[in-house]
Amino acid sequence: MPKVLIVEDDEVIAQGMARHLGAAGFDAVWVGNGDQGLARLRYEKPDACVLDLMLPGLDGWKLIETVRAEGIGTPIIVVSARGTEHDRIHALEIGADDYLVKPFSMKELVARVRAAARRGIRRDEAPRGEPIEIEELRIDPREVQAYVDGESARLTPTEFRLLYQLALDTGRVSTRDELLQKLWGRRESHRDRTVDVFVRRLREKIDRPASRHTFIQTRYGVGYKLEAVPKR
Repeated sequence: MPKVLIVEDDEVIAQGMARHLGAAGFDAVWVGNGDQGLARLRYEKPDACVLDLMLPGLDGWKLIETVRAEGIGTPIIVVSARGTEHDRIHALEIGADDYLVKPFSMKELVARVRAAARRGIRRDEAPRGEPIEIEELRIDPREVQAYVDGESARLTPTEFRLLYQLALDTGRVSTRDELLQKLWGRRESHRDRTVDVFVRRLREKIDRPASRHTFIQTRYGVGYKLEAVPKR
């Protein structure tokens, strides 16, 4: 039974989420503040985390930054009343995997959590195939990690999934809608910039440190592809 950690200080909302997730087959555990959430993420390794941003003590923003800095890859779905585009993009940029604005449908929450749990690639899974090497970039599905000039790119599981998906289609342009469906389990909606934010994160971790090439290429108005292009 996949385990979901709910970090939410509103007891009524938290119990509602736990009840619906439990009915959908998840083992839902609730804590009411960020410090308890951080401790559980460190030591219990849930399959997904549902996180409010406005928490007593350690807030959701700092919790995301802390777990990602420590290399904890648990998929994080933010649920927040803060619904501006800036808030959504900032949460994704610092390490969240998805974002739902309150009030939301419990059916949609369950669908987002189910998709996130599938993305939660564990290092102890069976081998998933041989490494893919493109110039100075090495993508190793067995390690669930990428290496640039021999150094780990420190990708989160979702970042790795996006890079690996592009690698499987090397040279072919993948549309945003295709990537959203394959990785996040939903169709592209108006002003949904999730894919763009994760591509930007990959460029920071892959393209910027690479010695000789860029790898994440844009086909404007269409989508993205993985292809080694010499740096000027």
